[in-house]
Amino acid sequence: MKLINRPRRLRKNTAIRNLIRETALNVNDFIYPLFVVEGEGIKKEIESLSNNYHFSIDRLKNEINEITDLGIQAVMLFGLPDKKDACGSEAYNDDGIVQRAIREIKKINKDLLVATDICMCQYTDHGHCGIIKEDYVDNDETLKYLAQIALSHVKAGADMVAPSDMMDGRIAAIRNILDENGYTEIAVMAYSAKYASAFYGPFRAAANSVPGFGDRKTYQMDPANSDEALREVELDIEEGADIVMVKPALSYLDVIRRIKDNYNMPLAAYNVSGEYAMIKAAAKLGLIDEKRIVLEKLLSMKRAGADIIITYHAKDAAKWLKEE
Repeated sequence: MKLINRPRRLRKNTAIRNLIRETALNVNDFIYPLFVVEGEGIKKEIESLSNNYHFSIDRLKNEINEITDLGIQAVMLFGLPDKKDACGSEAYNDDGIVQRAIREIKKINKDLLVATDICMCQYTDHGHCGIIKEDYVDNDETLKYLAQIALSHVKAGADMVAPSDMMDGRIAAIRNILDENGYTEIAVMAYSAKYASAFYGPFRAAANSVPGFGDRKTYQMDPANSDEALREVELDIEEGADIVMVKPALSYLDVIRRIKDNYNMPLAAYNVSGEYAMIKAAAKLGLIDEKRIVLEKLLSMKRAGADIIITYHAKDAAKWLKEE
């Protein structure tokens, strides 16, 4: 008698499925993005990112306490300044919106890990991620500003800086200025493979960072390329990155897997605004089971190789995981 292979034996009930499960999703995997704005008494839902808000600094306490109570241990800060100029000077103002928010969060919960986005697009009047010369982002001039932004955030109390600009050499520039100023223990999480993606639309509306002209294809990566992602990651590791990242996540699971297979490094995946907004829209129409879809999506990022997931779903996912 010919034997039948029966993999279903190991799917028979919950207990056996749990025993052989290869990948687990945990609240410790999440970083939750937070948007801070100037003003007072502001908690305003972001139209493009439902259930996410713009907070003035005086309204952060309840949010930080809720995040902490859910077991989320890290946030990523994005700031929206009142003033913009050609060099994004508010980004490295020691009394800028992000710098003040860091100090306030550390007063509320000193143990919450605060990572900060290091970029200039929210702060420049042209909306690009660096210094413009003849309608082109000047790479090396921009590095000086990015380094100053990172230093300013760390002086304010940031635990980790995350440069998202995609300028060549920015990890080395940031690592050098931090080390020179005695901040040798501060980690750098590099947006190593950040693609010129259409999935960023809701974030750009939320952060008021739409480019005033052209696009970002001269510095963000071509979605057609994955070999290039490996080169970018390797360069960032050589320059001193402590964590590397793929952004977006869902359409780039193959890139996440390739990086994890090739480099023994902590790897983050950014579950970006467009990925979030599509699920929220479909759930609102009753087309999907939001909880199951979200947890499956996040699990797929872990399965692909991500150690860390930056996601707007973090609070909901933390609640749902407690129910599991």
